[in-house]
Amino acid sequence: MNSATMGPRNLSFVLHEGNGTISYEIVTIAAGSGRVSPGTVLGAITSNSKYVPSPAEVVTGQEGAETASAILAYGANAIDADVEAVVLVRTAEVKQPMLLFHDTVNTPELQAQKIAQLAKAHIIAR
Repeated sequence: MNSATMGPRNLSFVLHEGNGTISYEIVTIAAGSGRVSPGTVLGAITSNSKYVPSPAEVVTGQEGAETASAILAYGANAIDADVEAVVLVRTAEVKQPMLLFHDTVNTPELQAQKIAQLAKAHIIAR
């Protein structure tokens, strides 16, 4: 019998959100971001307003994305092309252990920085 491992589920990281759709926006995930899972912490590229997983430091060509400002609500496949996606951008509480970070955000200190950046957007990790 084959077994499979279930990955992160859509919106499973959300504890509380604002009424209606106030907490969410539709944005563009930049091509080359790969398969991005729900719960991934994102940042916006200043030059084109597209989102990518938020790295720990500035990445050439993705300036601005080092500041976490959103969390992906539903999985997205941005391997070869830009894709539209729903993201959590404000007024919410999320489950901190369920958040996913860019590979460079690999220490508790760096993760705490991302969580503090999200708090500025009124996304509070518990």
